[in-house]
Amino acid sequence: MTKKIVEKKKLKVFNLLLVLLVLTGLFLVTYFLIKTPIKNIVIKGTSYLNDDYIIELADIKDYPSFIMTSSSKIKKKLLKSEYIEDVKINKKFGFILQISITENIPIFYNNNTNKYVLNNGKEVKEDEINKNSNVPRLLNYVPDKKFSQFINGMNRIKKEILLKVSDIEYKPNDYDKDRFLLYMDDGNMVYLTLTKFKTLNHYNDVLPQLEGHKGILYLDNGNHFEIKE
Repeated sequence: MTKKIVEKKKLKVFNLLLVLLVLTGLFLVTYFLIKTPIKNIVIKGTSYLNDDYIIELADIKDYPSFIMTSSSKIKKKLLKSEYIEDVKINKKFGFILQISITENIPIFYNNNTNKYVLNNGKEVKEDEINKNSNVPRLLNYVPDKKFSQFINGMNRIKKEILLKVSDIEYKPNDYDKDRFLLYMDDGNMVYLTLTKFKTLNHYNDVLPQLEGHKGILYLDNGNHFEIKE
């Protein structure tokens, strides 16, 4: 006569409780991760735009869920700004959101269009962001064929030197159609051609050699200084 095998119900109940415990734990962990907000927002690469502008534009001022916040959506929102050329989003350990910005910043004010010209060539009207920009004014018309080259030249000038330029005038002569005259804040004037804008970065090195005199620095053809005072 065969023996009847009786299953141990206690073991089945234990296994069921263990499964429920594991599932509950996974649910709680998932819920916690989904609900955990961004703990810190790190913005890199900006020198012109402030952090509040970036956070407001990205629509993350309320520090939403770290996991549920879409990096692609943040990038799309930020790229709507004319002052932002590129965006990179990185999510880091510790619920840290890092936003790296490549800026488009004003490099001069175009008196002919009454707009600011950004380093990528776009022109924008005066607004809350650019109205206090300390950039030189382009006083007169520059032919279209020269204008893009002029923008490239302006981009080669370091920020600290560009701050010393108050006005710029397109000043061609019979010998050179690429000639510009820059009026400096200190009273000096500088002649440059489109291929020599980068040489203005040495302006601070040249000043001691002028021994306090004011005049015209010719960097368009050679390097010489004409004293006016």
